[in-house]
Amino acid sequence: MTSTLAATQTGTEPARRAPITIQFILTGIVWGSSFLFMKVALGGISPAQVVWSRLVLGALALGLFVALRRERLPRALRTWMHLTVVAVTFCVIPFLIFSWAQQHVSSGLASIFNATTPIMTAVMAWAVFRVEKLKLVQVIGILVGIAGVMVIIAPWQGMDAGQSIGAQLAILGATACYGFSLAYMRRFLGDSGVSALVFSFLNIGLAAAIMVLLTPLLVLTPVRLDIWIVGAVILLGFLGTGLAYVWNQNVLRAWGPTRASTVTYITPVVGVTFGILILHEELSWNEPVGALIVFAGILLTQNRIRFRRRT
Repeated sequence: MTSTLAATQTGTEPARRAPITIQFILTGIVWGSSFLFMKVALGGISPAQVVWSRLVLGALALGLFVALRRERLPRALRTWMHLTVVAVTFCVIPFLIFSWAQQHVSSGLASIFNATTPIMTAVMAWAVFRVEKLKLVQVIGILVGIAGVMVIIAPWQGMDAGQSIGAQLAILGATACYGFSLAYMRRFLGDSGVSALVFSFLNIGLAAAIMVLLTPLLVLTPVRLDIWIVGAVILLGFLGTGLAYVWNQNVLRAWGPTRASTVTYITPVVGVTFGILILHEELSWNEPVGALIVFAGILLTQNRIRFRRRT
């Protein structure tokens, strides 16, 4: 899961730049590793159990930090309602989709598709919530990103049971949920006044509460546990769904949403590397090529590539 949580921006002191940079790198490494953790955990528990475990463990970790720092929770009912929407669209639904899809695609491929989140965010912010206006170069970036996705999916190869096109499209639906949530936060929670830690805790905590309520329907199925599966679930929960969210919020508020979202450049590199080295996954030529095209689309969408006009 990987992505920026909110759209507020504040300055940072020069003395804190080094720690923020370290948190940025650690976030990319942990979120890139999350696809490996999910793949390992799916060897003994169901997709819903993976989501239930990571959310509950992540909520416990974040709740402990909130209690130690004696942070205050928001009182406004409006804020709680918006946070509940974010919990569903940013955690519950995409987490379930990613966990299900990784039964049919490699962890490396899932991490590559996750990098489409900035493009989805730009589309949602422009088309759905009208909180941003897109320039021509950004529209071109979206089209370039779509072309990169088509290269990754490689429809000319036909349906492959090992890398299901249906699962790949489902992952794109998950990143669309991320994009919707990020634009929603910018529209409705940008001035909530909630600290980064509390925001992360409520986002994960409300999602965990929803999964607990769904336990009789989704979670009560047989499990097969060993040390690797338990370790993967713990790391996915406490690190990937807990501590990394706090790091991401700190980076966001220090650097702003555009620079913070570049963490998506790190996660697929980590995800693909671990998938090849640890899980012995194979990488087709079209996947890294498509990923590079997607990254070019992201740079254009974020207005990081500018063309000079000749006079």
